[in-house]
Amino acid sequence: MIGGSEIALEEMVRHLPDIFFDIVTPRHKRAFLAKERGSNFCVYRVGFGSGELLDKLAFPCLGVLKALRLMSKNKYKAIHAYQASHGGGAAWLVKMFFPKTKFVLTLQEGKELDKQGLIIKFFRNLIIKKADVVTAISVYLADFARSTNSKAKILVIPNGVDTEKFKPGGNPEKNTLITVSRLVPKNGVGDLVKAMKKVLDEIPDAKLIIVGDGPLCKNYELRIKNYGLEDQIKMIGGVSYDETPDYLHQARIFVRPSLSEGLGSAFLEAMASGLAVIGTPVGGIPDFLKDGETGLFCKPGNPDDIADKMIKLLKNDELRNRLIDNGRRLVQEKYRWDIIASKFQDIYERI
Repeated sequence: MIGGSEIALEEMVRHLPDIFFDIVTPRHKRAFLAKERGSNFCVYRVGFGSGELLDKLAFPCLGVLKALRLMSKNKYKAIHAYQASHGGGAAWLVKMFFPKTKFVLTLQEGKELDKQGLIIKFFRNLIIKKADVVTAISVYLADFARSTNSKAKILVIPNGVDTEKFKPGGNPEKNTLITVSRLVPKNGVGDLVKAMKKVLDEIPDAKLIIVGDGPLCKNYELRIKNYGLEDQIKMIGGVSYDETPDYLHQARIFVRPSLSEGLGSAFLEAMASGLAVIGTPVGGIPDFLKDGETGLFCKPGNPDDIADKMIKLLKNDELRNRLIDNGRRLVQEKYRWDIIASKFQDIYERI
């Protein structure tokens, strides 16, 4: 159950040891402890432990009940919700009962917000309008927040990278590319698989590693088989977060032709690991990817253009090495977790 929000929250707790966090979250599985205490945090997992979907749907109600019980015992300085969805909905309800308690909302949404359903839009707008402070992981999301709540203080604070975990290493194979992506439509992995056909016409020994799982896994496996590319494209499946650097070290180029993206932490982790990256100019990706400087842009939904950019980087050592150096420098200067955590500490201290 690890994604951008979970990693960000864990890093905030780790880097801000003088602040105590009570964390209320869905339980998802019965095997997960209902209560887990650490040095400066306590996690309360609420729900039936019967699966992600049911526990998420029940969370706004069950999460609120747990939060209200905690707030009757303790005097909290702030409520902080990650994402304007189930967790944000629970925080919105708590704010209704405790209007003087400051509500900090972090937007991490990676979907095309304007294309979502009316009901989702309605509740998201309610949550954003209730927040006193909104942090967004990209300019794209900050602009969206401003269009919804002009009264809140809105700040861009991206997700960071653990530069001790993600750093250059290993022995990357010459013409190997990798994507680390959840296998859902928005990440464009199907376009990437199709693009490999053209790449292999130019560079027959090229290989692609796909790390990740999701509802489209079987679809992509069948597509790879139909293209006859089982030897050139390896689907690894889902791996633990700690294992991800080992797979990144096997490749020289990271590609994810996203159709939408809140920020794109996987790109930053690849940069930190010493890979050149190819992405699309959508959502929050342009915050860190400057075409020809820190990576290359390809056109979303365009396998031919994706292939052209992959071929370009595989053949041009000078360009690839320059992008690698610039990308790693950018992460070190702007995206380390200690830098990000200090910005949240400023918010908490002002509150």
